Amino acid sequence: MVDVLPGTTIQTKLDRPDVASQILNNIFATGGLVLSQVSQLTNLENHVIQNWVKRGFLSSPVNKRYTEDQFCRIVIINMLKDTLRIDTITGMLSYINGVLSDDSDDLIKDSQLYNYYVNLLVEINRLGASPGFIDQKLLEAALNELLSNFKEKYPSSKKRLKKTLSVISTAHMSSLLCKKAELMAVELYLN
Repeated sequence: MVDVLPGTTIQTKLDRPDVASQILNNIFATGGLVLSQVSQLTNLENHVIQNWVKRGFLSSPVNKRYTEDQFCRIVIINMLKDTLRIDTITGMLSYINGVLSDDSDDLIKDSQLYNYYVNLLVEINRLGASPGFIDQKLLEAALNELLSNFKEKYPSSKKRLKKTLSVISTAHMSSLLCKKAELMAVELYLN
């Protein structure tokens, strides 16, 4: 079965740790992405991405190229925008990374945050659970395993990361359940 990296159109199998990091390293091996590439990989309209830059949700691209961290910020917002208000998403990202348009105050790079989330999905799959139907105890166990070797940059960094990943996973799971409910409802009309 082929999966899609959350928030993107990139097809892969979520069956090994650091799958997101490996894919993104390949994509960004030659430098950044132009707006049309980011749009294609996220299925977002160009103007939406540009609006997020103008609103300060991420720093401006340099020489019209988006970095891996900027791309991951876009992907995270994209992944959560159907279940959380945009101000809630940006507030959560500020909770872990301060001023969103300033990367110097970040507790963790956006590419690392995204990789942690995809690794959490891999861990959930390894534990035999479906990402859309995971209970809180299993989520807690998966988070503890995932963050067992995390080195804190500042006091409480690990606690903030764990809370942020909990919000991301709950919102993403909620999105998956909503999509499943919509498909089930459509099937009612077809039968």
